[in-house]
Amino acid sequence: MVATVSAALARPGESHARTVMRLATPTIIAMLSQSVVNEIDVVFFSHLPGAESSTAQAALLPSLIVLWLFGGSLSAIGVGTQALVARREAEGNHEDAGAVLGNAFAFALLAGVLMTAFSQWVLPTVMEKLIAVPDVRAVAISFTRWRLWGVVSMATTMSLKAFFDGLGKTYVHLVAALTMNVLNVVFCWAFIFGNLGAPRMGADGAALGALMATWIGFFVMLVFLVGELPRYRPFAAVKLSPKLMWSILRLSVPAALATTVMMLGFGTFTKFVGRLDAQQAAEALASGGVAEAVNGAATTDIVAVLKLTITAAIAFGTATATLVAASLGQKKPDEAEKYGWTSVKLGLVIFGLAGLCEGVFFTRPIVNFIASSPAVREAAMLPMRTMGITTPAVAVILIMSEALFGAGNPRFVAVAQFAMIFGVLLPACWLMAIQLGLGLVGIWLAACTYCVLGACLLAWKFSRGEWKHLVL
Repeated sequence: MVATVSAALARPGESHARTVMRLATPTIIAMLSQSVVNEIDVVFFSHLPGAESSTAQAALLPSLIVLWLFGGSLSAIGVGTQALVARREAEGNHEDAGAVLGNAFAFALLAGVLMTAFSQWVLPTVMEKLIAVPDVRAVAISFTRWRLWGVVSMATTMSLKAFFDGLGKTYVHLVAALTMNVLNVVFCWAFIFGNLGAPRMGADGAALGALMATWIGFFVMLVFLVGELPRYRPFAAVKLSPKLMWSILRLSVPAALATTVMMLGFGTFTKFVGRLDAQQAAEALASGGVAEAVNGAATTDIVAVLKLTITAAIAFGTATATLVAASLGQKKPDEAEKYGWTSVKLGLVIFGLAGLCEGVFFTRPIVNFIASSPAVREAAMLPMRTMGITTPAVAVILIMSEALFGAGNPRFVAVAQFAMIFGVLLPACWLMAIQLGLGLVGIWLAACTYCVLGACLLAWKFSRGEWKHLVL
């Protein structure tokens, strides 16, 4: 049997940094490959003909925001699951750790079915609020309908991932992610362009490919779970407990609210972008030109690049959450604190270098690779440079958020997200982009301001150390 979370803590003579990297590396690879589910869409969409390319790219970001609004909020069940599994395993209570998974999985399955029905019903209304350009809105609705059929697999997979991450077996999700994402590339290539005898579906083909891949990843995770059934017995009926379910939800609901707030905030963020495109489209049509969703496509491309960094930073945070929770389960709060700050230091170095590559050294080649339209390329350049330089702050936000999740203090993260998004990000977008007339550059300057202030706020909260005394 592979050693579990006790071995995920520092081995004799092993530094905290080495422990974090050992646990985080499989998660980083898995989550980066997971990003391919969405990033491959951006690349493939850039090869669609004419305005179909920019329309599909502009529709992609709002679609993913809506997907995460519904599916991501449910996937927050993984926050409570991971924290409790890591603590129970560190305490030596294997069947109690299994009971956490059983209750989390049951909730994810039932809530996923209900959320799928609800999200399909409200989708047109939500997209009407988010997207001003009719052509972009139509593509976004069609694309998102396909992706929302994966909400169940998304939520249940996250409960399984949280269980294995809590045990320190981060390699499990790595195998599942690599499998699903290799297949996703093939599916997208087939259905977007009509290859391998598949129908040509354009943007919808990417959504169908991602849907098929996410369900395959779920079944791969189930295969790994079979080997753990005798030891953890997660699906024993007697382990379904309203009290335990509440303990999981008490930690997960604030994280879900934080996700919801973030998606609502960034949905409004993209609405500002759409407003710029609507104005430019009206001007182009009035002069007899062709309307192109330049700002929306550029924003999607920028987010596509940043998301690679973001997913890697979340992986660092996921490893940190396990180490913090396990250390607290072993009554070693000072060790938990050291793991948190070690991850931050590593994040500043690693993602600082990544940010320099994205924002200084290779900005032009990156933008040229993901965007085919000259107008989209020029619109993306300066915002990409600005966000590249701000990448270390993004990493700190994500690592500190996950560390506080692992410590059992998700409530502060939710409140901080609400305050920063609605108190800083959106007012700054309105001021800089609309009132000061800075356009897309102003929108991304507002995002930079949000990132820097958010990083400072979460680091301050972690440094205070109240989380060391929380009982889960």
